[in-house]
Amino acid sequence: VQLQASGGGLVQPGGSMRLSCVTSGSTLSSYAIAWFRQAPGKEREGVSAMRKGDNKKAYVDAVKGRFTITRDNAKNTAYLQMNSLKPEDTAVYYCATTSGNPIYGNMLRPSTYENWGQGTLVTVSS
Repeated sequence: VQLQASGGGLVQPGGSMRLSCVTSGSTLSSYAIAWFRQAPGKEREGVSAMRKGDNKKAYVDAVKGRFTITRDNAKNTAYLQMNSLKPEDTAVYYCATTSGNPIYGNMLRPSTYENWGQGTLVTVSS
């Protein structure tokens, strides 16, 4: 499966942005999907994830109430809606999938996912 993330750019603090992740080569419904981010000088961090089937979601505490992960299996596309953006949300954002269905405690671990897209840069700045 190939993943293509898009939608990044420059946004002011308090603004919104929606990232998209299009999958090809296999149907998205066969995968759990996640969004990660990596800021300069920092480790890659799990932001949000969604299991396949039951669509159970997980969010890192820093984005709860501001970010929403969704998926449209018919379009083979996953989304990350980001609202009330803060400068500390600035990072390269990656989407990733796994054919497994991770337990809740593993949903935001990078090692859980075997397929990765290229990143899209999100910059939150005035």
